[in-house]
Amino acid sequence: FAATNFLAALNSDQKAKASFLLESDERMNWHFIPKPRKGLPVKEMDSAERALAYGLLSSGMSQKGFLKAMTIMSLDQILKDMEQAHPGPTRDPELYYFSIFGTPGQGAWGWRVEGHHLSVNFTIGATGEVAATPCFLGSNPDIVKQGPRQGLHILAEEEHMARAFVKTLDDNQKKSAIIATTAPNDIITMAARKVSPLEWNGILFTDLNTDQREQLFSLIKVYVGRERPDLAVKDLDKIEKAGKEKIRFAWAGGVEPGEKHYYRVQGPTFLLEYDNTQNDANHIHAVWRDFDHDFGVDLLRKHYEEEHNAK
Repeated sequence: FAATNFLAALNSDQKAKASFLLESDERMNWHFIPKPRKGLPVKEMDSAERALAYGLLSSGMSQKGFLKAMTIMSLDQILKDMEQAHPGPTRDPELYYFSIFGTPGQGAWGWRVEGHHLSVNFTIGATGEVAATPCFLGSNPDIVKQGPRQGLHILAEEEHMARAFVKTLDDNQKKSAIIATTAPNDIITMAARKVSPLEWNGILFTDLNTDQREQLFSLIKVYVGRERPDLAVKDLDKIEKAGKEKIRFAWAGGVEPGEKHYYRVQGPTFLLEYDNTQNDANHIHAVWRDFDHDFGVDLLRKHYEEEHNAK
């Protein structure tokens, strides 16, 4: 209903910008850098249309996930203020784009909200199954260090929980978990349309004690918990059924606050990647991917196979 109500409020020109075929190449043309995008930007919506657009965003996300997404959008104003003396890319909290793929409620369809440091992708199968990845959240600055919003730290959980976990590891465990003393400059997978498992290094879930296992799974819940609770429960169940014992955690870089660092968590079905190296380690990229479920590829394959067999 949220997508239908949003589209119904738009005029013909707005609807043309916001609407794409489900099979459109644009659906997987995602990114998280400041660049021109397709879709309908917030800038071209009036207040009523914006309310419906944000209602669509909130329909797929948890309360906490929605708050993070909205706050990330607002960070572009902080960047604009910070960079006045040395202007670079366009910074505009209203250059976030809403796109609908297919027709809501009629077979398979999907939607995306995307702009600088934000890409939320939902695909809904013909029978209602939902895929909520790729899901990218970023933050620059990671911690706002000046101005009226000083102290704002949007992705604090993603950072603090992982660091706290690493610090519980004993020396022997760290030999497995810390794969490099220098962190890569960004997440390895960047904005790849499809991802495969990265190198299977790092420490295994089974090499952790009970408390450490709980901490690591709580970190996974932070990423999966970006989506609304009923969807998160299903995705966490999928991760568990694929085998917790096969999950690995890998860290690169320093372990103290302010030091450049990177980590990833991956299992048979999923990958979480996080990097904080740019801008003197005050610039986070954090993504959740599903190897088969990204963009609902598995849902759509099933749909097309069933449709073909029915003919």
